[in-house]
Amino acid sequence: MAVERQELAPGYEISRLLRGGWQLAGGHGPVDRERAVSDMAAFIDRGVTTFDCADIYTGAEEMIGEFRSRFERERGKSALQALKVHTKFVPDWDKLAALDRGYVESIIDRSLTRLKTDRLDLVQFHWWNYAVPGAVETALILRDLQRAGKIDRLGGTNFDTPHTRALIEAGVPLVSMQIQYSLLDPRAENGLTELARQKDFGLLCYGTLAGGFLTDAWLNNPEPAEGTLTNRSLIKYKLIIDDFGGWGLFQELLGALDAIAQRHGVNIAAVAGRWMLDRPGVAGIIVGARYADHLAADLKIFDFRLDAADRAAIAQVLARRQGPRGDTFELERDRNGRHGRIMKYNLNAA
Repeated sequence: MAVERQELAPGYEISRLLRGGWQLAGGHGPVDRERAVSDMAAFIDRGVTTFDCADIYTGAEEMIGEFRSRFERERGKSALQALKVHTKFVPDWDKLAALDRGYVESIIDRSLTRLKTDRLDLVQFHWWNYAVPGAVETALILRDLQRAGKIDRLGGTNFDTPHTRALIEAGVPLVSMQIQYSLLDPRAENGLTELARQKDFGLLCYGTLAGGFLTDAWLNNPEPAEGTLTNRSLIKYKLIIDDFGGWGLFQELLGALDAIAQRHGVNIAAVAGRWMLDRPGVAGIIVGARYADHLAADLKIFDFRLDAADRAAIAQVLARRQGPRGDTFELERDRNGRHGRIMKYNLNAA
């Protein structure tokens, strides 16, 4: 089947499977730059026409910019029309109290230069610390830059329900909110999914495969010993598994997903992704990729549908889920907590 597509706003269409760019930033193993850039064409050719990156993903914007130039040179400007590149504006924690228009515009201009474009398709705004005022004012600066033609659409990333509502009520025209949302992490359902329905914005979900944990590779595997995980994603999502209910319950979930996958002739990742695409408010899911190795397997998400028996089997495990609790990104905002201690808060400065 073809890759599903969805309008985030009138005239703005995305592929519901987005190619994630965090793995291009390092911390997930070495990146062969030439291979990574060359492989981007395979995603577009197969219908994955929406890429996600960020100002703080070291090197990712530049690689996508290089690809855009090369792709246009080889295939012509019209070949790039379907491509949407979503980036972010993530001001450093230490800069929040002193942000001004000059700082905001300098980061946007830098992304324009890196991505080799005259207008950013979608900028997703993040604010680390709600105790520091200025989030709404900064978002309104982004709106001004949108009106000036530097940005096409505006979204957010990792805002909780009340602060998302505050942005919208202040007149920030959000078309999306990027959040961590998966079988293991249902925090979006504690208010944000309902707000998305009310205010008509789409959820773009990362962590859908929990950094690779929700795949065949971890089925029936022993729990990794503390300190043995070096991949940044695995370290992050192992904490989510602990909150979910521990390794035993996680393995029960993998077992249920595997049984469903075998019935449909797909893999665990496809089942986990399909579950998320079917959740209310979800416009798309972001699957990280350095190269195109797993693209064919990833696309199987569009080859089948979950039936009532599949959903019941998954729900039976999820009924015993213990967490994580709270609103979206609430745990990660505590710099002294388990989740917050592994975060990096000043990557633009770095």
